[in-house]
Amino acid sequence: MPGEATGGGRRGRRALVLVENLSVPFDRRVWQECTTLRDAGWEVHVICPRGTKRDTESEVVIDGVRIHRYPLRAATGGPAGYPREYGSALWHTFRLARKVGPVHVVHACNPPDLLFLPALWLKRRGARFVFDQHDLVPELYLSRFGRGEDLLYRAVCLLEKLTYRAADVVLATNESYRDVAVRRGGRRPEDVFVVRSAPDVSRFHPVPPEPELKRGRPHLLCYLGVMGPQDGVDYALRALARLRDEVGRTDWHAVFVGAGDTFDEMVELSRRLGLEEHVEFTGRIPDADLVRYLSTA
Repeated sequence: MPGEATGGGRRGRRALVLVENLSVPFDRRVWQECTTLRDAGWEVHVICPRGTKRDTESEVVIDGVRIHRYPLRAATGGPAGYPREYGSALWHTFRLARKVGPVHVVHACNPPDLLFLPALWLKRRGARFVFDQHDLVPELYLSRFGRGEDLLYRAVCLLEKLTYRAADVVLATNESYRDVAVRRGGRRPEDVFVVRSAPDVSRFHPVPPEPELKRGRPHLLCYLGVMGPQDGVDYALRALARLRDEVGRTDWHAVFVGAGDTFDEMVELSRRLGLEEHVEFTGRIPDADLVRYLSTA
């Protein structure tokens, strides 16, 4: 590997983290991985898209991690919008990777399963490739678009296979993903490691409940997460309507924390179900406010 003679241990080692679907440090899993590398003595660079309301600087150093961001407009209108989004992301990723220069490790986070392309380019220059699999993209495609196992589905299966093949090491978020990497991806079990995502307990801990968040009702229900077509928030809302209408329970207030492609659609569904007095949508909120809601729930 390049730079073996740069000093003892990991001193002088450079890692490049590639992300496409979220900005950093907003992506908490990626940020924890970056700071872990930094604490182990690595020089860490990140290439990711800019955020809309936060993470908007083109280049910034945060807690010793240098972040390079590019402008990206998210796809709209179904699968046809993704070639433009992903093509732009790949072009910017290659551009910024050349700016970063040689690295010892490239750590690529999906989706999409296209970042193996810049990773291969860097491998030819001596880097090792770590594939950090956040999502199973073929399953995500089926659940998100409802098009069945069509040509595009077969294409994303091929891209996943090529990514597995290119990687030196695979990080899986849980044991079922690890099983997919071994069974479907043909990876050796010893090359696939489960790295789970978890809150930072130094700042994410229970606080005293705040009864006023329940809006005068005995119980607070809380959803936290992304609101995309595949996330099932519509099922939660319909279940709450049945809880009210068929079970006769109105002693609750529900808070949905997060955002995503179907956020506006979920707000409209809540209105159509007549849940405005019982359901509140906060969007993305600071961690301190999130802890207040979860502690109260």
